[in-house]
Amino acid sequence: MRRQIHPEAALRGSAAVPVPVPAGEVSQEAAVAVPGAEAGGRETMRTEFAFELPRGYVDPAGQVHRHGVMRLATARDELVPLRDDRVRENPAYLSVVLLGRVVERIGTVTDVHAGIIEDLFASDLAFLQDFYRRINAEGHTRAQVTCPSCATGFAVDLAGGRLGES
Repeated sequence: MRRQIHPEAALRGSAAVPVPVPAGEVSQEAAVAVPGAEAGGRETMRTEFAFELPRGYVDPAGQVHRHGVMRLATARDELVPLRDDRVRENPAYLSVVLLGRVVERIGTVTDVHAGIIEDLFASDLAFLQDFYRRINAEGHTRAQVTCPSCATGFAVDLAGGRLGES
């Protein structure tokens, strides 16, 4: 069963409060039961993360796709690409194959594979590599930054939104 969970609750690691998903809309997060959850309740974990590419994927028809979803990687996701001949010939290709496995969709493109990742602009590839590292190693998409003008520190969410948007 897929349902959307409140992002802040998921990041705190507490039991999340389900947020209704409008009919016909696909949830961007998945709830997973965790063994040892509180009596009578279910503990949930966020496994899918929405993102917005800096430039966007341009499909063969010329349409630009910027919004997407990446899921958490499994051990298999990290091991299978090591057997790929393209990775054996060129170890730098590892991130392309790996991202092709964990990116669930980019815009309306749901069949994301290494060929799609190859066609991304370099800035979008770098964004996805950093996004992958953040959600799989650090467990969140926030980054601490400092304003170059006033030296004030604040957090930004790398998952999306344009400058000035909340």
